[in-house]
Amino acid sequence: MSRGSLPRGSLSRRSLLIGAGAALAGAAAAAGTASASPGHTIGGAGRDTPGSSWLGNAILYELYPQSFADTSGDGIGDLAGVLDRLDHLHWLGVDTVWMNPIFPSPFTDAGYDIADYTGVHPRYGTEDDVVAVVAAARRRGIRILFDLVAGHSSDQHPWFLRSLGDETDHRYIWASPDQLPEDGSLPESFVASPGPRPGAFYMNYYETQPAINYGYARSNPDEPWRQPVDAEGPRRNRAAMRQIMAHWLEMGISGFRCDMAATLVKDDPGWVETGKLWGEFRAWLEARYPGAVMVSEWGDPATSVTAGFHGDFYLPVNGPGDGAPWRSLWRDEPFFSAEGKGTAKTFVDAWVEAADTIGDAGYTMMPIANHDSATRLNDGVRTPEEFPAAWTFLLTWPCVPTLYYGEEIGMRAVPGLPDVEGSDGRQNNRTPMQWDDGPNAGFSDAPADKLYLPIDPDPQRPTVAAQRRDPGSLLHFVRRLIRLRTRYPELGTAGDVRVFHDGYPLTYLRGDRFLVTVNPSREAVTVDVPDDRVPHARRVEGRGVRVDGRGLVVRGFGYAILDLG
Repeated sequence: MSRGSLPRGSLSRRSLLIGAGAALAGAAAAAGTASASPGHTIGGAGRDTPGSSWLGNAILYELYPQSFADTSGDGIGDLAGVLDRLDHLHWLGVDTVWMNPIFPSPFTDAGYDIADYTGVHPRYGTEDDVVAVVAAARRRGIRILFDLVAGHSSDQHPWFLRSLGDETDHRYIWASPDQLPEDGSLPESFVASPGPRPGAFYMNYYETQPAINYGYARSNPDEPWRQPVDAEGPRRNRAAMRQIMAHWLEMGISGFRCDMAATLVKDDPGWVETGKLWGEFRAWLEARYPGAVMVSEWGDPATSVTAGFHGDFYLPVNGPGDGAPWRSLWRDEPFFSAEGKGTAKTFVDAWVEAADTIGDAGYTMMPIANHDSATRLNDGVRTPEEFPAAWTFLLTWPCVPTLYYGEEIGMRAVPGLPDVEGSDGRQNNRTPMQWDDGPNAGFSDAPADKLYLPIDPDPQRPTVAAQRRDPGSLLHFVRRLIRLRTRYPELGTAGDVRVFHDGYPLTYLRGDRFLVTVNPSREAVTVDVPDDRVPHARRVEGRGVRVDGRGLVVRGFGYAILDLG
């Protein structure tokens, strides 16, 4: 859930290493920042800690299980469907899958309201199905990540139901009647108890999602319900989350994407106590499960990675400029637009600053879309000829690339869909995966009116089967880029990057070898590259780019990866 916002020259190899001790302690890191002006180079040596070493090389795929593949015929995707479609992910080159929640839930927030952290909802299958998926994925070289929704549960969770009958239970944040305003009003984010316990509880997002108590970073006499982070309730909850992680790690998963990670400790300026909490989890993980990773839904890698996460996603909210690095690329007068009115500078500057702060402690992660973004690359404005330039950037920039299901074939965000399970406007990009031209696009044998969400009604909708048959399709193009990134470390997170131009065309050098240029605008543009190897460059991938001496002429929507040798 990405919902609330949080306040907040020459060729050289340069990166600032944040020591493991600082990361595990969740200490706030202070680092010099690099100039983000074109020509600056920032590099990263190979990461060698057990968990992060493989994450840096990952091709991550977010799989929304209820919309991926249905084998039971009930119109909702399931684990058996994931098992059936693993070969597609393997063929594509995906090596890590993040699966959204499959746990028991009343589904007031599509499963992010969990009623049992260590179970599987029957609509998805059983724990045996989890074991089967994990084992089959491993045989294909694919790791599985689950969601860890540590900040809140469902109001149907046994923990909350018990707390309703026990005023001494501090699993959640409760305010007793004597702690509430005398006029009967409720403080912001508090919900009146449904009884029998008197008072009110703190909610995280929906009223059905009571916030789990990790304490407050500071006291406030006007809010006497606040407990410190070392109180019995917060300590009990930290222990419970370790048990939950251990349960799934013992079943073979490789780590967790941690939901709303910045919000666990309340009123925490600078996220100092929140960082200590995640640093504690990271230290435990390193000791018990050293190959596992934690990646955060935080949106501020410079803060979250130094707190102990192995990686963090750029998001539409949070972090520098309240999500400005992501939004400047994909949504708000974005750089990736035919209008050509955006700039990549906002993102490049933020990324350079984050990379300098993080050093070798972890990774930045970039999705074009996710289950909360309510959009896709194919957003109803961009046309298919614009997609390759965006994919070229995503798979050659030194972030961990994150693919949302269906993006690889250009599925679109479908307007006008009904709300389902608390989607609250986010359903546009949660439609069923489009596998083939059969009924329901191969997603399910259920009647169309029983599907989790309707199939994209466009008769020209893309499908995996059709694009597999077409070597010139987007699917094959994405696969080629993934293979290039996998083959050449210079294109991954370990290779340095030198930005020559952060306007149109965005042009940069990876690993002192591969020159990348992308022009998302419809107008032709040119750029001069101060490198004598350019006239002799070999085209690895590209369209609409001509080398002219040390310059590049890039047609509208042109892109290229050039090997300078």
